[in-house]
Amino acid sequence: MLNWMVWTTPVAVFFGCIVVMLVGMTILEIRSPSVLRKGFLPIATTRGDRLFIGLMCAAWINLAWVGLGEKVAAWLALPEEPSVWISFVASMLVLALILRKG
Repeated sequence: MLNWMVWTTPVAVFFGCIVVMLVGMTILEIRSPSVLRKGFLPIATTRGDRLFIGLMCAAWINLAWVGLGEKVAAWLALPEEPSVWISFVASMLVLALILRKG
């Protein structure tokens, strides 16, 4: 059923983190409903809004990394493509920044 996708460890960890964040945010919203606030994003957002925006940014970072990995390896004369763990860490840092300061 899932043969169409390459389920590598980084992909599984990435989706696992998304599931954990969604469950955590659901519990947090039930215990303490969020209010609108203005951060560095150009709109007032709730925690859920910032999570969605952060997850979209994380997905774009990972897609760009995978899409440009071969070209980056050629440009920098690397023997193989850079690890996707780098993009995972970068995307989680961006997500954390958006959740905290967005």
